[in-house]
Amino acid sequence: MPWSLQRSWELIGARKDGYLESDTWIVTWCVGHLVTMSYPEKYDEKLKFWRLDTLPFMPKEYKYEVIPSVEKQFQVIKNLLTREDVSIIYVSTDSGREGEYIYRLVEQMVGVKEKERKRVWIDSQTEEEIKRGIKEAKDLSEYDSLSNSAYLRAKEDYLIGINFSRLLSIIYGKRIAGKINQDKVSISVGRVMTCVLGMIVQREREIRNFTKTTYYKVLGQFGDEQGSFKADWKVNENSPLYQSPKLYNEFGFKKKQDAKDFITSLIGKEAKIVELKKSKQKENAPLLFNLAEIQNECTKRFKIKPDETLDIIQNLYEKKLVTYPRTDARVLSTAVAKEITKNLNGIAKGFQNEEVQAIIKKMVEEKYSTNLIKTKYVNDSKITDHYAITPTGQGYENYERLPDLQKQVYLVIVKRFLAIFYPPAEFEKISTTIQIEQEQFSASGKVCVKSGYLEVLKPKNVDKEKKQEEGEGKKEEDVNLDILKTLKKGESIDVLNFETKDSETSPPSRYNSGSIILAMENAGKLIEDEELREQIKGAGIGTSATRAEIIKKLEKIKYIEINSKTQIITPTEFGELIYDVVSMSMADMLNPKLTASWEKGLDMVAKKEIEPEEFMKKLEEYIKSKFDKLVIRR
Repeated sequence: MPWSLQRSWELIGARKDGYLESDTWIVTWCVGHLVTMSYPEKYDEKLKFWRLDTLPFMPKEYKYEVIPSVEKQFQVIKNLLTREDVSIIYVSTDSGREGEYIYRLVEQMVGVKEKERKRVWIDSQTEEEIKRGIKEAKDLSEYDSLSNSAYLRAKEDYLIGINFSRLLSIIYGKRIAGKINQDKVSISVGRVMTCVLGMIVQREREIRNFTKTTYYKVLGQFGDEQGSFKADWKVNENSPLYQSPKLYNEFGFKKKQDAKDFITSLIGKEAKIVELKKSKQKENAPLLFNLAEIQNECTKRFKIKPDETLDIIQNLYEKKLVTYPRTDARVLSTAVAKEITKNLNGIAKGFQNEEVQAIIKKMVEEKYSTNLIKTKYVNDSKITDHYAITPTGQGYENYERLPDLQKQVYLVIVKRFLAIFYPPAEFEKISTTIQIEQEQFSASGKVCVKSGYLEVLKPKNVDKEKKQEEGEGKKEEDVNLDILKTLKKGESIDVLNFETKDSETSPPSRYNSGSIILAMENAGKLIEDEELREQIKGAGIGTSATRAEIIKKLEKIKYIEINSKTQIITPTEFGELIYDVVSMSMADMLNPKLTASWEKGLDMVAKKEIEPEEFMKKLEEYIKSKFDKLVIRR
């Protein structure tokens, strides 16, 4: 199986139909999945028809078949794997659970026997990394537990998808068809897909049912003719208004007149500075990109869908420009961090980009440290299969031929990488509390005194209007800070004015195609159970390899719509009807807790903490119990 067709061509040179061959090596490749699980009708022709008496469908032995569109390549691989002169097979499919599954299915269908099999596990397509992967390749059996987990994940999705899609279609299909003026509909249910649909519909209904409420804040203006600043009132426990029904929240009143009456009660009374805090704050560069983070970033910057981002980064990976894309980690391993200067030197010598060269030049001139070992950017415990997406410092012979968008995405990755070598940004912050009798007003000012990493990650191409807004905001913040610097705790301060300010509550924002990926990755926020929350952390709903495809499928089957310009996601009427059916029949399918519990089981299988048979038994018991309840309810 190939690591890179182009690189293989360079190494071997002798091209045949579907593979490359030299005197000592043969290199061939999969084109995605070559083998898939058979549909129920391949077990029994009667199962082609969706009937209640044939459910639940849970075969004792699973059938697999070659995908017709790629059968030619499968036959090429089969002939090669069974050749008598082939003694060792190096498996170099993607280094992850799905890559493992792709090869294992092929081997299973071919019936490979009496061959030595080695697993090549790499993080980039560079020649150095490929050679290391081959040299350090372990026996394929070392990855049997990962393979078991991959098979179980596929069986889980297969059983839940087929059984519950058929069951809910039989029970509710006609009802939904009538509501959308269709003759018939099929209901598609999936362990991950349905949960994501639930997140989108629930958010949409929160927005739809949201009632905007206006409340009234009170602001005080303090200082003198030489300079002044505004401070916000906030109720405190000593205030006569504490827990008063007149308040909408701790910051404001329900009625404007009550706010005005409150102001009247303060006029002419002494204001004193009771608290003054001065601090210096440091802010380090953000962690490196994992797939979810870069997908979200590209949706915001370039308004592209997550699957488009993945395609771009996969191409950059195959062109040797970046490391493996399907990663959940945002940090580097200790081993990689020790060799990181190779990446930096490669970028400095090979990447002819003025902005990047200026960033690196300053690093050299200022003698910024490249030792990351004791920083937050290196953490072996937070890495499973692969470390964060980083530029390799190689592959620049391919760069100029890239489309503009791919070049822009690559630049985003490079700058995020270079930012971690820059010092932290530094800020001065002053906050003060002013007391008038038992009421308190607070104000703060913050200004950046050293840009640090912000020099690398500061936003570019900001439109003129936004620049003006930011400029005005910064000017006011600077003035506030200068005035606050002159204050002293315990002194009295003049009150120049009081005013009310109308404020409105805001509904939650809709997901876009990038933020939903982050929500899927961080689904632990939705789970109360601490153990499950920790388990789903870093894995979440779906995997880095599948999340984009899940969103794509939801759009394809018309459960959601994605605005092509804004990438905002909304559920369709059809999607909401599906949500309602699932909600009243098997609501736990909409809860991330279910996905987390299954993901935990798969992880335990991969780590050899439980046997595959135990996982399968629990899965089948779950499906049977759900069927019993739904059929009885019907």
